Amino acid sequence: MSVTRSADVRTAIEGCRVEDATPVSLDADSIPSTAPEGLRELQRELDADDLVPARVVVDACFGEDCSFATQAEADRVREHVRAASFLGASTVTVEFDGVADEAKVRPALAAVAERARREGVNLDVAGPITLEN
Repeated sequence: MSVTRSADVRTAIEGCRVEDATPVSLDADSIPSTAPEGLRELQRELDADDLVPARVVVDACFGEDCSFATQAEADRVREHVRAASFLGASTVTVEFDGVADEAKVRPALAAVAERARREGVNLDVAGPITLEN
């Protein structure tokens, strides 16, 4: 795998023009719906206010020592990864304080990170667990 940029990417970057738009971070709890129609409506409102979503911040809770609860929370984060991709945000930040069972949370977050990678979104984990890159 090459670490240099291709000529096509360099040409695209060199052809960039500055836009008058403000990058914003969206609190996941403030996104009214992760369904496509709800996201389209949010995108229209952001566009009307010259706002560009750069990041979606998810406040997660992995405090239960239960595989089902851990998976449900990981699925909720995954939904916000999909929403971020739909909106054009480049990063999803997952914030959480405590973890009941690292052995359950780490693989769940690793799966979410893989989904984020496939969606073209960076997953930033801001909690007691770090993911290997």
